Amino acid sequence: MITKKQLIIKRIFDVVLALVMLPFLILPIIILVIAASIDTKRHGVFSQWRVGQNARLFKIYKIRTLKEETHKLGHLEKSATVLGKFLRQTKLDELPQIYNVLIGDMSFVGPRPDVQGFADKLQGEDRIVLKVKPGITGEATLKYKDEERVLERQNDPEHYNRTIIWVDKVKINKNYVLNYSFSLDLRLILKSTLNK
Repeated sequence: MITKKQLIIKRIFDVVLALVMLPFLILPIIILVIAASIDTKRHGVFSQWRVGQNARLFKIYKIRTLKEETHKLGHLEKSATVLGKFLRQTKLDELPQIYNVLIGDMSFVGPRPDVQGFADKLQGEDRIVLKVKPGITGEATLKYKDEERVLERQNDPEHYNRTIIWVDKVKINKNYVLNYSFSLDLRLILKSTLNK
């Protein structure tokens, strides 16, 4: 299982890598925020509460991809714009999460941070998943990179997510924590970069 020393080394690596990447990412992030603001007619940065390390809540930051529209019946619906779909497919909407890494809410590698009702409800040995900071990428993230498309094909997407995908993600993330190594993080970062 991941040790305190490994968690410290992991954090130092995250900060160093984030500081190295930030000068190259700051301009693209600004451009995407402006483009998303024009595209969605709302502020281009989207924030949402997520469950982090030790089940502590934090605000995650993304480029906004959904546009709110009022339909004839008067109800409000959210749908991804053309730009939004592109940002989601390429994962460019997640670039602002480098800020989450810098301030210590996230890591480059780890379980994806979920909304309340998932990780915070884990029981028994499954809770070891909460020992590490949630990540921008990870083994489960790579396996389910097309998760939205998979869910779209299901009759009951929410049920399928909770009973099939989420159960498998917990298994994968437990294995990550139990068999952690710094070299594993490096391999997952490289694999994520090549899979873009």
